[in-house]
Amino acid sequence: MSTFITRLDATGTGPRLAVKDIIDIAGVPTTGGSRALERVAKPAERDAACLAGARAAGARIVGKVNLHELAVLPLGTNPWFGTPTNPLDPALIPGGSSSGSAVAVAAGDADVAYGSDTGGSVRIPAACCGVAGLKTTHGRISCDGVWPLAPSFDTIGPLARDIAGVELGMQLLEPGFTAASAPAQRVGRLRTSGDPTIEAAVDVALAAAGFDVVPVDLDFDLGAAAFTAIYFAEFWAADHALAESDPDGIGDDVKSMLAMADLFRPGLDEGRHQREQWIAAITSAFADVELLALPTLPIFPPRIDAIQPDSMELLIAISSHTSPFNAAGTPATAQPIPAAGSALPASLQLVGPAGGEELLVATARLVEDAVRR
Repeated sequence: MSTFITRLDATGTGPRLAVKDIIDIAGVPTTGGSRALERVAKPAERDAACLAGARAAGARIVGKVNLHELAVLPLGTNPWFGTPTNPLDPALIPGGSSSGSAVAVAAGDADVAYGSDTGGSVRIPAACCGVAGLKTTHGRISCDGVWPLAPSFDTIGPLARDIAGVELGMQLLEPGFTAASAPAQRVGRLRTSGDPTIEAAVDVALAAAGFDVVPVDLDFDLGAAAFTAIYFAEFWAADHALAESDPDGIGDDVKSMLAMADLFRPGLDEGRHQREQWIAAITSAFADVELLALPTLPIFPPRIDAIQPDSMELLIAISSHTSPFNAAGTPATAQPIPAAGSALPASLQLVGPAGGEELLVATARLVEDAVRR
């Protein structure tokens, strides 16, 4: 039962949809994967706004899926409801925070799952579980009726086994959505210090797709700094009252993150200034290329038993390629690609300009077809 927190009786013929348990479903309590929130949650009075398209399309909502508590961390583990099992290897983290969403589609329990992505929470579990996901442009999909984490970055997006499922998920989120008629041709390659096997896998996938690949340099440290200051300030504002009201119902890892907030909150104004600089740098990059490409994760998913209370360096590494694009507000995909000599797939992240989901989906489909040949 660790994949689902609440199973629902879904009848009908529409696509099966799993919903992350920070998204309100009328008549069902929203737990946020937290014992503290579960204890005070009442059945939601109405659906979250992002469910309107799925309802209209006759989607079958199969249940509310598990997550890293309160959507805070990228691991996907959960002390209260169990940890969803990574279908690639049960010993590995499923990735978070939308762990249940990724596992549900990977295991065939749903055709599409909705996740949230504040610092990588759609793309990271997609990468860990070998499925596809899309972080949407900030503000494109309403977060009304979604438990907040950092509203400046919070987004809702789909996960699925393949890009066709991701496109279906976007059509449920935004009726009328269609992929672009043609994929991108000129792609900017962001080189990272990640695992050389993963870096090589990205290069091979881009070459197989036939892109005009050009090198692009961006100051990732600037994007990370902008993200961190704003994230901690808004995360503390969203969750500290709940944690203080019921500390025994909050996991130690989330309490540790809340305790760190005071280190970063004083830098909020500087973080906002850095964010403006980062957005300007990203905008400038898109003047020369249509999309950016880099690994979703710099490492392969770590083992659950390797996670220690002082694993902050690992936590930073896991989200280092994703959170800067939350700071920029830009959309980004994650999709599995073969990695030579590895039993696990790598994951390619394609990043588009704001509002570029249509081009991203068309381009990700091209890559998917190319690496399957």
